[in-house]
Amino acid sequence: MVRVSRPNARFQQWEALLRNRSKRQRSGEFLVHGVRPISLAIEHGWPLRAMLYDAERSLSRWAAELLEQAGGERVAMAPELLRQLSDKEQDAPELVAVVELPADDLARIPAAADFLGMVFDRPSMPGNIGTIVRSLDAFGGHGLVITGHGADPYDPKSVRASTGSLFAVPVVRVASHQPVLTWVQERRAAGVPVTVVGTDENGTVDIADLDLTGPILLVIGNETTGLSTGWREHCDVTARIPIGGAASSLNAASAAAVALYEATRQRGRS
Repeated sequence: MVRVSRPNARFQQWEALLRNRSKRQRSGEFLVHGVRPISLAIEHGWPLRAMLYDAERSLSRWAAELLEQAGGERVAMAPELLRQLSDKEQDAPELVAVVELPADDLARIPAAADFLGMVFDRPSMPGNIGTIVRSLDAFGGHGLVITGHGADPYDPKSVRASTGSLFAVPVVRVASHQPVLTWVQERRAAGVPVTVVGTDENGTVDIADLDLTGPILLVIGNETTGLSTGWREHCDVTARIPIGGAASSLNAASAAAVALYEATRQRGRS
């Protein structure tokens, strides 16, 4: 067991993970807070490098059991330091987990006959990433791909918005649409006829009129500019979600949830 009672170099390294994407990437780790997210990280076998806990309070049964299960280094920390790592104005949490980043490898996403996956192109808001991951988990999706330069799925806002689903649904980051299209072609060559469905307010067909019962890769565009030119040119079909009222469009996370629900509804019906 290690004790940290002042903001030493290790504490500063962990604190930087809250706000610095480059530091997360270089160190290969990120911070996780909360009962459900930490429990799901352990349940799904994510490597935990360290478990940080309050050195001045008795742990609950949940926290004590997780410390036994988690593996990795145990660090007893002064409560005021642990509170800073929680990134919230509240009492110090019982536990904060330091979790290893997974590889950005498309092979992590399983693609079979019932495949339902999603691409989020150049997201600007990490909370939307986490919300989409949560929807994918709820509707039986198999993975999320982040394309282009955008928000980080391991940003604390994304991790928090996913409510732990980040540990149940593979999320992979790639530089552009091209690696994803290559991956789709490989799946097709292996006998999984993946259809790439873009979502856009000017789509050619209503999403409810499109057959989503086969293997599907849904593509959601940037919150402001929508689909990139590369994705527009390479989607097999572009679907629209009919809306009314004064709204000009749906939030990206809302559009993702509607599209996933429609795919699940059709699959249940069939």
